[in-house]
Amino acid sequence: MKPTTSMMVVLLSAAFAVPALADDAISLKLKDHKFTPAVIHVKANASSVISLTNGDPSAEEFDSKALKIEKVVAGASSANIHLRPLSPGRYPFMGEFHSATAQGVVIAE
Repeated sequence: MKPTTSMMVVLLSAAFAVPALADDAISLKLKDHKFTPAVIHVKANASSVISLTNGDPSAEEFDSKALKIEKVVAGASSANIHLRPLSPGRYPFMGEFHSATAQGVVIAE
């Protein structure tokens, strides 16, 4: 079967369809065992990406029961945290290894 122009357009469109990229990510920094910003706003009912940069020399675990995420980020490194579409509301998170100071919240609105 010889591919038609419309088939090629569909195939090329599918090949270049990508989810949210790191360039579209929300920047979150960890330094001195504190998150900045401590409050992150995302669009409700849409997936989001948080780009976490750990500026501390030790590892930290981004942890949230509300978001159903646990992700360890090595010291002096970065990682992307993918959020599923969230219903409107507040979703607390913390740094598991320094929970007294590493606190934050995602607000979906």
